Amino acid sequence: MSAAKSSSRLDRRTVLQIGTAVLVGAGMATLLRNSRSVGEDVGNNGLVQEIRADRSSPMKQVPGADLTIISFNDFNCSACRKAHPAIQLAAAEDGRCNMIYKDWPIFGAASERAARIAMAADYQGLYPQVYDRLMRQAGLGNGRLQDAVEQSGGNWDRLLEDLNAHQQEIDNQLDRNRRQAFSLNLQGTPAFLIGPILIRGAVSQRNFARAIAAAREAES
Repeated sequence: MSAAKSSSRLDRRTVLQIGTAVLVGAGMATLLRNSRSVGEDVGNNGLVQEIRADRSSPMKQVPGADLTIISFNDFNCSACRKAHPAIQLAAAEDGRCNMIYKDWPIFGAASERAARIAMAADYQGLYPQVYDRLMRQAGLGNGRLQDAVEQSGGNWDRLLEDLNAHQQEIDNQLDRNRRQAFSLNLQGTPAFLIGPILIRGAVSQRNFARAIAAAREAES
């Protein structure tokens, strides 16, 4: 056998070995990603149990729901905007998740104004719709806020009246949200308490779905 033919066979063998190793490595990486837990089980914490029992915040209820997702968000947070469609799609696909919204405005005056507007919209039963629009649209100027309310079917003048009439209640709720965020040792937004599973930051729709499944398993 010539040296050239021997070298060619060795080269092909080496390529095949490398290719096999790459495929095995990719498969192992996928397996590790799939087996890695999503979030942290904090269900044994007494403060977490109090947060999960709290129903003072705006809520979206689903008939037949057996799990509640609590979200801590800021309308001026880019990661919150990224996570919003993912958690919405995961919850909708599951079909048995209630949502509780904890406004935690940490990015300044515009964030706080938007949070107060959304919370005032809850007196017209429109918080989830306004929340969705504010998370999907750019800008938090007064015109944008008014558009979000009116496009959700709300009355802007009534909202301003509610904002004034219920100022103390809104103040108390924002303060409660802050204290609950600190008790969870959150460093920023977004964060999601899915049953007893705490997720810090934005994750994919697939990982939100995994967390929903893990939450049900933890409580079964």
